[in-house]
Amino acid sequence: MNVLRLLFFVLFLAGHRNVDAQEKFSFAFLTDMHVNANPKSRSLDGLKQALRSAEASGAEFIISGGDNVDVDGMKADRKEEAIKLYTDYKAVIDASKLPWHLTIGNHDRYWHDSTSHSPYGDGLFSSFFGDTYYTFEHKSWRFIVLNSTEIGDGKYCVSEQQRQWLVEVLANTPDTQPIVVSTHVPFLSLYYPVLEGKYTDADTFTNQKEIFDLFAGHNLKLVLQGHQHLYEEIKVKGVQFITAGAVSANWWGGEFHGTEEGYLLVHADGDDITWEYMDYGWEVAK
Repeated sequence: MNVLRLLFFVLFLAGHRNVDAQEKFSFAFLTDMHVNANPKSRSLDGLKQALRSAEASGAEFIISGGDNVDVDGMKADRKEEAIKLYTDYKAVIDASKLPWHLTIGNHDRYWHDSTSHSPYGDGLFSSFFGDTYYTFEHKSWRFIVLNSTEIGDGKYCVSEQQRQWLVEVLANTPDTQPIVVSTHVPFLSLYYPVLEGKYTDADTFTNQKEIFDLFAGHNLKLVLQGHQHLYEEIKVKGVQFITAGAVSANWWGGEFHGTEEGYLLVHADGDDITWEYMDYGWEVAK
C-alpha cells in the first residue's frame, strides 16, 4: 500500500509539473484595425501584414480589441457594402494560422440591420462572429471579453444584462485563477488629459468602476483596451491596464502621437505576465 501511495504521489507531482509547464504561452492583442471601404488606405493589406507578424511571433491565439471594420457610419443604402467589409474581414481571419477571439468596437456597429432586434447595433457583427461578450479558457487562464459599446443614457456602458452575466461568470471562477479582460472602450484612460488637458468620461464606459469592483477578490491580472489608438500603461490596485495602440495607428494615415502601427504581444508564465508593443513595419503609401 505504501508503495502504491508513493507511486500515486509521484504521478501527482509529475502531472502538476506538466500543467505548470503548459501555462507558459503567448498571445497577440490586435485592436483598431478599421478595415474600411477606401482603397487608398490599403487597410486589408495592413491587417494581413500585422497578422503575418503575429503568426510569426510565437503567439498561440489572437484577441481583437474591436473596431475591426468601419461600418457604423454607413446608411441603410450601403448595407451590401457593410456586409462585404465583414465578409472580407472574416475571410482573413478564417485563413489565419491562429485562432481568433473578437471584441466588438463602436465602429463595428451597423445601425440599419433590419434583421436585428438589438438596440446596440451589433446584429451584423453577431451574424458573423457570434456573441458580443463571452469567456474562454487557455492553459488555466480565464479570458473575459466584454461589450463596452452598449448604450445607457447616451453613453457607452456595460448593460445590466451583461453585468448579471459577468457576476455569474465570476461566481464560477476560482479566486486564484488568473484573469485577462478585453474591452474596446477603456475602463481607464489618460487620453484627454494628455492630448487636450481635460478630464472627461467621454471615452471610458460610464459604469466602469461598478464593473471593475466585481473583480474584487479575484486574480485579475490584465485589462486590454482599444479605442484610443494611443499606447497607455496604467497600473491600479495591482491590475495592469494597457491601451494597446492600434493596428491602423492614425486610421491608416501614419503614427498617432508617437504610437506606430502595431499590436501587443503578451507572454504568460505561470501567474506572471510580460508584454511588448510590436511595430509590424507598415509604411503609409506616399
